[in-house]
Amino acid sequence: MLKKLLLGALFLSTSLSAQDYFFKKFHPFNPNIPSPEEFLGYGIGERHTRHDLIVSYLTKLSEVSDRASIYEYGRTHEGRKLVILTITSPENLGNLDQLKSQHLEFTDPTKSPTNYDNVPIFINLGYNVHGNEPSSSEAALLTAYTLTASNNPEILNYISKGVIFVDPTINPDGRDRHTQWANMYQGNPLVGDPQDAEHNEYWPRGRTNHYWFDLNRDWLLGINPESRGKLTWYHEWYPNVVTDFHEMGTQSSYFFEPMKDNGSLNPIMPKENYLDLNNLFGNYFAEALDSIGSFYFTKEVFDGTYPGYGSSYPDLQGGLGLLFEQASSRGHKQTTDFGEITFPFTIRNQYTSSITTVKAAVENKGVLRKYQQEFFKSGMANASKSKVKGYSFKDEHDPNRVKAFVDKLLLHKIDVYKSGNNFVVPTRQPQYRMVQTMFETYEKYRDSVYYDASAWSVANFYNMKYKPVTSLNLGEKVTSLDNLVKTTSISKSEYAYIIDYDDYNAVAALNYLQSKGLVISSSSKPFTANTSVGSQKFGYGALVIPVSLQKKDANAVYELVQQAQKKYHVPMYSVNSGYSLQGIDLGSRWISPLKKPKAAMIIGDGVRSYEAGEVWHLLDTRVHMPITKIPVRNFGKANLDTYNTLVMVSGGYDFSKKQQEKIKSWVNKGNTLITIGTASKWVIDKELVDEKLIEKEKDSTKTIERKPYVNAPEDLGKESLGGAIFKVDLDITHPLAFGYNDTSIPVYKNNSVWLAPSKNEYATVAKYAKDPHIDGFITKKNMEENLKPSASLIVSKLGSGRVVLFADNPNFRGSWYGTNRLFLNALFLGDKIRIPE
Repeated sequence: MLKKLLLGALFLSTSLSAQDYFFKKFHPFNPNIPSPEEFLGYGIGERHTRHDLIVSYLTKLSEVSDRASIYEYGRTHEGRKLVILTITSPENLGNLDQLKSQHLEFTDPTKSPTNYDNVPIFINLGYNVHGNEPSSSEAALLTAYTLTASNNPEILNYISKGVIFVDPTINPDGRDRHTQWANMYQGNPLVGDPQDAEHNEYWPRGRTNHYWFDLNRDWLLGINPESRGKLTWYHEWYPNVVTDFHEMGTQSSYFFEPMKDNGSLNPIMPKENYLDLNNLFGNYFAEALDSIGSFYFTKEVFDGTYPGYGSSYPDLQGGLGLLFEQASSRGHKQTTDFGEITFPFTIRNQYTSSITTVKAAVENKGVLRKYQQEFFKSGMANASKSKVKGYSFKDEHDPNRVKAFVDKLLLHKIDVYKSGNNFVVPTRQPQYRMVQTMFETYEKYRDSVYYDASAWSVANFYNMKYKPVTSLNLGEKVTSLDNLVKTTSISKSEYAYIIDYDDYNAVAALNYLQSKGLVISSSSKPFTANTSVGSQKFGYGALVIPVSLQKKDANAVYELVQQAQKKYHVPMYSVNSGYSLQGIDLGSRWISPLKKPKAAMIIGDGVRSYEAGEVWHLLDTRVHMPITKIPVRNFGKANLDTYNTLVMVSGGYDFSKKQQEKIKSWVNKGNTLITIGTASKWVIDKELVDEKLIEKEKDSTKTIERKPYVNAPEDLGKESLGGAIFKVDLDITHPLAFGYNDTSIPVYKNNSVWLAPSKNEYATVAKYAKDPHIDGFITKKNMEENLKPSASLIVSKLGSGRVVLFADNPNFRGSWYGTNRLFLNALFLGDKIRIPE
C-alpha cells in the first residue's frame, strides 16, 4: 500500500491535473486567481521552485485576492526578500489593526479579556528554515493558493475565524543554493538511484544560510538578519500557533509532535504546552495523514529542550510551536527500501499538515487564547513568588560587549534598566520566562540524549558577570542602543595614541587602522600613562600608535584614528610623552609592532561548515577583515606563503603525507596555525605538534555488565556532549588572553576533544577549573575522566612558528562573545607568542 502511494505521486491518474493531486477536496476555486501551476508554468513537484518565483507568486496573490496582503520583514545576507503573506477573510483583512489590538490584549498580563472565541486565531505557517529541505516551500505555495482561492465552505470557515501568516521560505539563500543543484542535475526521465549527483549536494550544501549558519538554532541568539527580522515581526504579532517544517532521512516516514520527553528536569514552559496542546493537535494530524495513507511516528526523537528552534521559541511566547519532519526525496525521485519516494509525495504530506494546522487552530481557538493569556499571567505570578527579583550585570572594562548583550535582551522584548554603569533586568515582567532563559543555569537534568544543546544561558555566551538580586534599584529604562557606549573624542597628538584593548571592538579598530597602512604596536605588560584626559591605566595588549614612526604625517594619522573611534566607539587616548607614570614606557621592548594578519581557512568536503561559517561571519561582519577560503580540493596546489595565518576548524582532514608536511613546513617558517575541535585532535594524531590527548587506559580485568539491546542508543548517546557550559582558568598574561580582566571565564563545549595540558609550563592558556560545571548536561564519567584533567586552549611551538589549539569552538553560533576574542587574538597577536623552552 505504501509503495503504491509513493508511486502515485509520480504516476498520477490522467483524469486529475497535477494540482488536483494535492487539493481536489477543496474545490471550487476562484478562476480569477492563478494556481501555482498556472503561474509557474509547471506543476508543483515537477521542479524545485526558485525563491524569487515564490515571492512573485505570493505577490501576485496579494494583488488579485481580497483575502491577502504581503509584507517584507527583511533581507538575507545575499539580498533576497523575506516576506509574509497575510491571509484572512476580506472583512478581517480590512479590520486587521483592530483585530491585532484585541489579540495582543491576551498577551498583556495586566488585562483580562474574556472574548476568547470572538477574535480570529493568529496562525504562523513557517517553512523551509533548512534550505535543502525544500518540500515545505512548495507546500506553502499550495497552502497560500488554497486559502486565497478556494470557495469551499471549510476554507471559508478557516479564513473567517483565523488570520494566517504564511512565511514561505525562512532561509532563501540556502534554498536557492539547493534549488539550483536539484534542478541542474534533474534527469529526464528521473533518476531514482541514491548515488546520482542530484541526491548528493557538494559542500556546504543548502541546509544553511549565506554564512553557513543553521537558522533553526538562531531564534534565541538572533545573529543573522533572517532571524532578527523574523523576531521583530514575531513580537509585533505573537501568533498562537507556529509551524516548523523540516525533512529528514529518505528511509524514514513522517514525524509530528508530541516529541520525546524534554531533557530539562523542570521545563520552564507550562505542561499544558508539551502535554495537552501537543496531544490535542497530534490527533488532528494523525487523522489527516491516515486519510491519505501516509505513515508517521511521534514521541521518539527531537526533544524541544533548546529554546532556539522555530518549534520551541514560540513555546516561550505563549504560543504552540509544532515540528514536522518529512522523509526527503533529496531531489525529484529516489529509491528507498519501500519503493520510490517522489517530490510531489513529500509536498503533499507537508501541505496536508499545513491545512490541518489551520483546522486544529480554528476549532480550538478558545483553548489557545486562554492558554496564551494564562501563560503571561502565570509568568508574572511565578516571578512574584521567586526570591530573585532581578539580575544585575556590568563590565566597565568592555562596554561594547555589554552593548551587544543588551541588544540581545531588547531583541526579545526583555525590559532592561540602567543606573550608572550597572544594568538590571527585573524578573517580574511579561517576558519572565525569557529572563530565565537568559540567566538561569541548571545542574540537574533528565539522564538523556540531547538532540542539541543542553545549556543556553545567554549571559554566559557574553561572558557577562551577573548576579541575582533580591531587591531592585532600577534606574532608567533602556529603550535603544543609542548612546549606550560613550567615548571621549580623542585630541590630536604629535607623539602617540593609545587604544584600550579591553574593549571588544578594539580588534576591529586595530584591523581598520592596519588596513589603512598604520603600524600598530601591542603592549605585553600593563602601564599607566599621562593622557590628554589625565592618568589612565592600560592592561595587557594596549595598542600604541607612534605618530613619528608612521609613513603618514601627523594630520593623516589623527584623521584615521578619529575615523576608527567614530566607527567602533573604542576608548582611545592621546599622549605627548613616552614616559609612563607606572609600569613600562612606550619605547619598552615589551611593546612591539604587530604584523597585519593575512589569513586563510581550509573549507570543503570533510570540513565542518558551521564552524567555518562562524569564522567567516565573525571576520566579515564584526572585524571587517577578509579571509581567503581555500577548498580542500585545491589545497595541494595552494601557495601558503601568501599567508601568515591558517585556520583549520573541526573536520575530517584526509591530507596526504606530502600535504601534512606542507603545513608543518609552513608553520616552521614563523607562521601561525589555528586549529579548532577535531582539527586540534588531527594535528596531534598526525604528530605535527608534540602534544597529547587525554586517554583513559582500558581495564582488561573489568567485568562487562550485560545491558538490554534496546537501550544501546540511549546508553551510548548520552556520553556524547551535546553542548554544555564550563568554567576555565585563563592566563590573562598570555597574548591569546589579552583584553581579559578575569581569570575565570565560561566556554562552550559540544565535542569529545580532550587536550592534555601542555608539557611546557607556559603554553596552557586555558584549563578547566577544579569545579568547572556552569550549565548543561554531562555524565559523571565524562566530567571526572575527561573534562577535569584537560585543557581548553594550548599553544605548541613548531620551529619558528606556533600552533594554537582550541579544544572548544570559541565562535559557537556566532554568539559566543566571551571566547571569540581568544580566536581574534590568535589571528592578530599570534606573532607575539614566544614560547619559552
